[in-house]
Order: sequence, then structure tokens, then C-alpha cells
Amino acid sequence: MEYIKSKIRDVYDFPKKGIVFKDLTTVFKDPRALHIIGWDLSQLYRDKGVTKVVGIESRGFIGGSILAFELGAGFVPVRKPGKLPADTLTASYDKEYGKDVIEIHRDAITEDDIVVIHDDVLATGGTMAAAVELVKRMNPRKIYVNFIIELSALEGRKLLPADVEVTSLIKY
Repeated sequence: MEYIKSKIRDVYDFPKKGIVFKDLTTVFKDPRALHIIGWDLSQLYRDKGVTKVVGIESRGFIGGSILAFELGAGFVPVRKPGKLPADTLTASYDKEYGKDVIEIHRDAITEDDIVVIHDDVLATGGTMAAAVELVKRMNPRKIYVNFIIELSALEGRKLLPADVEVTSLIKY
């Protein structure tokens, strides 16, 4: 993970003053780093019977797609309002710098699915808590949550349900 950490760029005062944004685009453009992340993510869930990986817009699409491919699972996007063409479920949430809304297709998950919900960074936990709420409404057999980076000091895990296993590759 030291190699991955060496590729993460800190962007100060983004998206607003006082925030240090952990930018993973510098990780994703590095072939070796991208391969390591894909391998490490897939090893966490290789024997868990995962059938769907849910990726949160937009950077969660990258790691989530790689994870779905490696596990032979389907990929389901969670997006901002108005981006999905069919009937959706919606959840709103507070972020560290405002409010937001996300959506998922109503028919994306079945009761037979075992789901990993993936995003790049766990900060305050609002986005992932909303995504978990959306997926839970569809009653899958099991839900796992995964991040590449967790900003532990922001205590985002506290917003996530106790019955959901949460894993992060890197913790700050």
C-alpha cells in the first residue's frame, strides 16, 4: 500500500476552503497502482459469492467496475439525479460541504444478490450511508461496503449500519 499512498495527491482547499481532498486520479492513471488496487479489492471478496458491485458516481465507478470484472459480478451505478434512464429509488444526505441526492435503478438489485458497495474515499460517510439505504430497500442477501481510502478522523463509519461489513484499503 505504500506504493499506492505515494501516488495519492493532496489537493488543498478543494472543493472548498479548509478541505484537503485526497485525489485518486493520480493513482488511477498509474498502471501498476491500478493493478494493485484491482487485485487487493478483489481478494477481499473473492470467496463471498458477490453477484453485484454498486459503484458511487463518479470515482466509485472506476474501482467498482474493476472489482465487478475481477469477481465476475454485475456492475450497478449509483448516480446524481436525472442521470439514470429508468425508474429509480432516491436518497438524500448531508456531505461535509453541503447536501446531495443519489439514485439507483429500482430493478438493479434482487433479493438473491450479494452486494459490495464501493466508493473511492470514506470521509464523513453521508454518501455511503445513503447508498446503503438505497440498496437495503431492495433486500439483498448481504451487503458489504468498501473504500480505497478512509479518513478515520472524520468518523464516517459511524453513519454506516452495524450489520454491514466495512473495509478500506488505506486509512489516514
